[in-house]
Amino acid sequence: MPSVEARMGELFDAVLNVGDEPLTRDQLSAAMQDCDVLVPTVTDRIDAELIAGASDRLGLIANFGAGTDHIDLKAARDRGIMVTNTPGVFTDDTADITMEMIIGVPRRVREGVALVRSGEWTGWAPSRMLGRQLGGKVLGIVGMGRIGQAVAHRARAFGLEIAYHNRKPLPRALESMFGARYVENVDDLIAAADILTLHCPATASTIGFMDARRFGLMPEGASFINTARGELVDQEALIAALESGKLAGAGLDVYPDEPQVDPRLLAHPNVMTLPHIGSATREGREASGAKVIANIRFWADGHRPPDQVLDALV
Repeated sequence: MPSVEARMGELFDAVLNVGDEPLTRDQLSAAMQDCDVLVPTVTDRIDAELIAGASDRLGLIANFGAGTDHIDLKAARDRGIMVTNTPGVFTDDTADITMEMIIGVPRRVREGVALVRSGEWTGWAPSRMLGRQLGGKVLGIVGMGRIGQAVAHRARAFGLEIAYHNRKPLPRALESMFGARYVENVDDLIAAADILTLHCPATASTIGFMDARRFGLMPEGASFINTARGELVDQEALIAALESGKLAGAGLDVYPDEPQVDPRLLAHPNVMTLPHIGSATREGREASGAKVIANIRFWADGHRPPDQVLDALV
């Protein structure tokens, strides 16, 4: 955001990537040879090899965004490099996009828009473009952190029954507020969900989490939503479930090979394909930039930044 970049220029000797295109690996390597602080985004893969080749000057990786699965935290810790992130600022934005698809996929919104734009719509008919009601359906949420809770808060207003799986149950007061019930076995949650939405990080235990077996557990005609990470999903298994009719549709904001999107997903009439815009609001990006600046200033002043990633503690 221009306002964030301007403020960084005022406070620091900042070198900015003004082109808004991801840096190449060679460009990232060169930057890490000549900076005290690196500010990457989700598209910048900061792996162990890059960290090992960084200058001894590099003392802070101030990530722009909440997720840190694109940064090798262990390698950073081993080099004595602190890592910070910007938690919380994109919670509502991502939950809003998720809710858009929770509504849009069962109601076949993508298909309806395409029909009107093609000029082939012939008017209202009693049995045309029939979707599924939301009220009374089970929304399964995998991962009940900030975003999962924000989705539950929104979904309850639409009459959805909220069920969730998490590493541990929420406090009873929160469950009551969301009208949510905890399901200890994630496979049981998947088997009960008319709409399933993922809100967990990409880790060694969650990459490929939704595979052919788990898609097979979903009810016939269910909807699948992913605004978390593309790597959570076996894409071939997802496409097979869509093409067989096992799934009525899907809403996707993330993909395993971004920015590439499989043509079969684009061709399916009821797959909403968004260009990773869950966090794309002016307000959210400015708030994230403000957190990055605060974290850098705390670190530069010799204090612990407010958003230090604890897994990266030295």
